[in-house]
Amino acid sequence: MKKIAVVMGGYSNESIISLKSGKVVYENLCRKEFDPFQIYLLKDRWFMKDDKNKEYFINKQDFTIFGIKNLKFDCVFNAIHGTPGEDGMLQAYFELLRIPYTGCSFHHANVTFNKKYCLSLMKYFGVNTAESFFLNKNQIFCQEKILNKIGLPCFVKPNRSGSSLGISKVYEEKDLFNAIQKAFIEDEEIIIESFLEGKEVSVGVFSFKNEIIVLPITEIISQNDFFDFESKYSGKSKEITPAKLSPDVENKIRKIAKKVYKFLNLSGISRAEYIIVNGDPFFLEINTIPGFSEESIFPKQLKIVGISLSELFKNYIYASIEKNMLGK
Repeated sequence: MKKIAVVMGGYSNESIISLKSGKVVYENLCRKEFDPFQIYLLKDRWFMKDDKNKEYFINKQDFTIFGIKNLKFDCVFNAIHGTPGEDGMLQAYFELLRIPYTGCSFHHANVTFNKKYCLSLMKYFGVNTAESFFLNKNQIFCQEKILNKIGLPCFVKPNRSGSSLGISKVYEEKDLFNAIQKAFIEDEEIIIESFLEGKEVSVGVFSFKNEIIVLPITEIISQNDFFDFESKYSGKSKEITPAKLSPDVENKIRKIAKKVYKFLNLSGISRAEYIIVNGDPFFLEINTIPGFSEESIFPKQLKIVGISLSELFKNYIYASIEKNMLGK
């Protein structure tokens, strides 16, 4: 029976969502094949919690458990959104320890989590994206120069953050500076993007039995000004799966979603957002560790095609172990 460390939590404001996702993973792992352990990686401490809520601290040098002898994990199921689980830091750590883990490699995680890197790569491959402008925290900038390129309204986003944290939609020039400062709270680099008028969709893609699968597309209709944190996790949005799209537009999205997955050399699970402008999809961003909570889109897309979380997780884990073995 494979011993699986389900890691959850993380160091960002997305930790509360990660804890929900981790619980879902833990509860849906088949007990006939896996012996799962709940592992919490928080800013102030790393620990394992057993079914009686007793905590055991983790030795960061080798990812073993203090007080429990001979417990060696066969695979780590990474359910951490944001840093350090989605930006490549945790993947690099497990690479050094030679412990198999789910998801893409550390360098691919680093590229996808960094909007600047990811958008630059998408543009290189000819994928449609919004106009963008990048700023570092200590950089002197001219608002007029930015708006001449980007226009209004526009979005101001932290470069390395998820769940729409720190994002603002700016309608007037006088509000741009405050939006920039808000984004800098989340990250020392930010991205300012032009507004795209169109229908927003979310597309889940994953490797399943050596085949790249594109899940049913979800249309997102936010009750707020855009698909922000509240919309995602407080029921302030309407999500339609499958999305009501013409066959031509749906085919375009499915093709570009699969190409993006290949361009980024991903493995495992991903979910990307697009805006459909005049029938053409524009890439917004991609998540390599999508949520699994009740509010999350990815599980709902799986349900439409009849793939259970238990079945997906089983394939995911064994594929990750096999990839690690081949790497050795």
